Amino acid sequence: MRHSFVVPTVLAGAVFLSACAQKNADDTVERAFQDVNVVDETNLTDVMLTVADPNEAVAYFTRSVGEDPDRLEFQRGLAVSLVRAKRYTEAAAAYTKVIKMEGATQSDTVDYADALIRSGDWAKAEKILDTVPPTFETFKRYRLEAMVADSNKEWTKSDSFYETAVGLTTRPAGIMNNWGYSKLTRGDYKAAERLFGDAIRQDPSLFTAKNNLVLARAAQRNYALPVVPMDQTERAQLLHTMALSAVKQGDVETGKTLLRDAIETHPQHFEAAVRALNALDNSNG
Repeated sequence: MRHSFVVPTVLAGAVFLSACAQKNADDTVERAFQDVNVVDETNLTDVMLTVADPNEAVAYFTRSVGEDPDRLEFQRGLAVSLVRAKRYTEAAAAYTKVIKMEGATQSDTVDYADALIRSGDWAKAEKILDTVPPTFETFKRYRLEAMVADSNKEWTKSDSFYETAVGLTTRPAGIMNNWGYSKLTRGDYKAAERLFGDAIRQDPSLFTAKNNLVLARAAQRNYALPVVPMDQTERAQLLHTMALSAVKQGDVETGKTLLRDAIETHPQHFEAAVRALNALDNSNG
């Protein structure tokens, strides 16, 4: 009789071991799928932050935040996507949550200041930047500091921040252009001209710097086009800019001549230049 109990016990043990083995196998598979999901999710997050349509990215991260509001990468992704979508007020509000979360960095604080500047809240942006320790030295931080100093007309600080920012990037054309525009607004046309020229040498395709260079030269009543790389359309546009600057300074006949040159130079019909020339002719008539 004692032996009659052995087989069921052994069978029960075998079933138990089999169940344990199956559970372990299931757990392993589940963990594997979780790992795959994390990788896929990370890749999708990267895609949404870079190449996806900004509004699609906003929708994706809004859903993700709704499902997991305590996850920093989702809250940060939403804020970044709102900036990309040019929804700056919403982005600034999103960053107020990001910077309070565990794991948030000084970069998040700088990005918050950037969103505030884009939304027009310069005073608050300045206060936020003041909370960033001086040991945190990045290109973006000093670019924003320079812009804030410009807005306050603190020119010495502005120049110092621009100089620091230029030294912290391998692609300084954009910041040189900004610095040049700062000099232009102060009336320091020679310094502006030099900085715009430096920007163009760094990036010959930067049309904004070419246009600003023409403005700086025209402000000195130098109406000769600078020797910089330009195609025919750009040449016509720069002549148009120079013409309007000449008219603004009272050199109307020079402006009209430049407008005619712009119209003749442009490979297509240059409507803006034609309208400006007609307006000048009619006002003199």
